[in-house]
Amino acid sequence: MVSSKKRASGGSALEVERVQTGVRMEKRILKVLKALAELHDMSLGDLLEGIVLHAFEGKSPFSAKTLGQVAELKRIYGLDLAAAASHKLREATSNECRDRRQAEPRPGRRTRGQ
Repeated sequence: MVSSKKRASGGSALEVERVQTGVRMEKRILKVLKALAELHDMSLGDLLEGIVLHAFEGKSPFSAKTLGQVAELKRIYGLDLAAAASHKLREATSNECRDRRQAEPRPGRRTRGQ
Protein backbone atom coordinates (compact mmCIF):
# COMPACT_ATOMS: atom_id res chain seq x y z
CA MET A 1 0.00 0.00 0.00
CA VAL A 2 1.24 3.42 -0.92
CA SER A 3 0.03 6.70 0.45
CA SER A 4 -0.11 9.53 -2.01
CA LYS A 5 -1.41 13.06 -2.16
CA LYS A 6 -3.73 13.84 -5.06
CA ARG A 7 -4.61 17.38 -6.09
CA ALA A 8 -8.29 18.14 -5.82
CA SER A 9 -9.84 20.48 -8.38
CA GLY A 10 -9.70 23.24 -5.77
CA GLY A 11 -5.91 22.93 -5.64
CA SER A 12 -5.49 21.35 -2.21
CA ALA A 13 -3.97 17.89 -2.00
CA LEU A 14 -6.07 14.90 -0.97
CA GLU A 15 -4.24 12.12 0.77
CA VAL A 16 -5.22 8.64 -0.45
CA GLU A 17 -4.05 5.11 0.21
CA ARG A 18 -3.19 3.13 -2.91
CA VAL A 19 -2.88 -0.64 -3.23
CA GLN A 20 -1.14 -2.77 -5.84
CA THR A 21 -3.54 -4.74 -8.01
CA GLY A 22 -3.16 -7.54 -10.52
CA VAL A 23 -6.03 -6.65 -12.83
CA ARG A 24 -6.20 -8.52 -16.15
CA MET A 25 -7.18 -6.45 -19.16
CA GLU A 26 -7.48 -6.88 -22.92
CA LYS A 27 -4.02 -6.38 -24.43
CA ARG A 28 -4.84 -3.62 -26.95
CA ILE A 29 -6.91 -1.66 -24.42
CA LEU A 30 -3.90 -1.64 -22.10
CA LYS A 31 -1.60 -0.46 -24.91
CA VAL A 32 -3.94 2.44 -25.69
CA LEU A 33 -4.24 3.39 -22.01
CA LYS A 34 -0.46 3.28 -21.46
CA ALA A 35 0.16 5.42 -24.55
CA LEU A 36 -2.52 7.91 -23.48
CA ALA A 37 -1.02 8.17 -20.00
CA GLU A 38 2.39 8.79 -21.56
CA LEU A 39 0.96 11.51 -23.83
CA HIS A 40 -0.44 13.27 -20.77
CA ASP A 41 2.69 12.72 -18.68
CA MET A 42 0.90 10.74 -15.97
CA SER A 43 1.02 7.24 -14.60
CA LEU A 44 -1.36 4.56 -15.80
CA GLY A 45 -2.82 4.42 -12.28
CA ASP A 46 -3.53 8.17 -12.26
CA LEU A 47 -5.21 7.90 -15.66
CA LEU A 48 -7.40 4.99 -14.56
CA GLU A 49 -8.36 6.74 -11.30
CA GLY A 50 -9.43 9.80 -13.29
CA ILE A 51 -11.46 7.75 -15.76
CA VAL A 52 -13.24 5.86 -12.98
CA LEU A 53 -13.97 8.93 -10.86
CA HIS A 54 -15.49 10.69 -13.88
CA ALA A 55 -17.52 7.58 -14.79
CA PHE A 56 -18.86 7.31 -11.23
CA GLU A 57 -20.32 10.80 -11.66
CA GLY A 58 -21.64 10.11 -15.17
CA LYS A 59 -19.15 12.52 -16.71
CA SER A 60 -16.89 12.07 -19.71
CA PRO A 61 -13.26 11.86 -18.61
CA PHE A 62 -11.90 13.18 -21.93
CA SER A 63 -11.95 16.44 -23.84
CA ALA A 64 -12.62 16.46 -27.58
CA LYS A 65 -8.86 16.72 -28.20
CA THR A 66 -8.14 13.70 -25.98
CA LEU A 67 -10.91 11.70 -27.68
CA GLY A 68 -9.12 12.40 -30.97
CA GLN A 69 -5.89 11.10 -29.45
CA VAL A 70 -7.73 7.98 -28.23
CA ALA A 71 -9.11 7.36 -31.74
CA GLU A 72 -5.62 7.62 -33.23
CA LEU A 73 -4.12 5.31 -30.59
CA LYS A 74 -6.91 2.79 -31.17
CA ARG A 75 -6.05 2.84 -34.88
CA ILE A 76 -2.32 2.43 -34.19
CA TYR A 77 -2.84 -0.51 -31.83
CA GLY A 78 -5.64 -2.14 -33.84
CA LEU A 79 -8.24 -1.74 -31.10
CA ASP A 80 -11.56 -2.35 -32.82
CA LEU A 81 -13.64 -3.01 -29.70
CA ALA A 82 -16.47 -0.66 -28.74
CA ALA A 83 -18.45 -0.20 -25.53
CA ALA A 84 -21.04 -2.73 -26.72
CA ALA A 85 -18.38 -5.46 -26.47
CA SER A 86 -17.63 -4.76 -22.81
CA HIS A 87 -19.66 -7.61 -21.33
CA LYS A 88 -19.03 -10.05 -24.18
CA LEU A 89 -15.25 -10.45 -23.84
CA ARG A 90 -13.85 -13.82 -22.84
CA GLU A 91 -10.31 -14.96 -22.17
CA ALA A 92 -8.73 -16.67 -25.20
CA THR A 93 -7.12 -20.04 -24.58
CA SER A 94 -3.35 -20.25 -24.90
CA ASN A 95 -3.77 -22.15 -28.19
CA GLU A 96 -6.01 -19.41 -29.60
CA CYS A 97 -3.48 -16.76 -28.58
CA ARG A 98 -0.61 -18.69 -30.18
CA ASP A 99 -2.60 -19.24 -33.39
CA ARG A 100 -3.56 -15.56 -33.57
CA ARG A 101 0.05 -14.43 -33.09
CA GLN A 102 1.28 -16.80 -35.80
CA ALA A 103 -1.39 -15.57 -38.23
CA GLU A 104 -0.61 -11.87 -37.69
CA PRO A 105 1.71 -10.35 -40.29
CA ARG A 106 4.74 -8.78 -38.65
CA PRO A 107 6.41 -5.69 -40.11
CA GLY A 108 9.70 -6.48 -41.78
CA ARG A 109 9.08 -10.21 -41.67
CA ARG A 110 8.54 -12.22 -44.82
CA THR A 111 5.84 -14.85 -44.99
CA ARG A 112 6.13 -18.10 -46.89
CA GLY A 113 5.87 -17.77 -50.64
CA GLN A 114 7.33 -14.25 -50.79
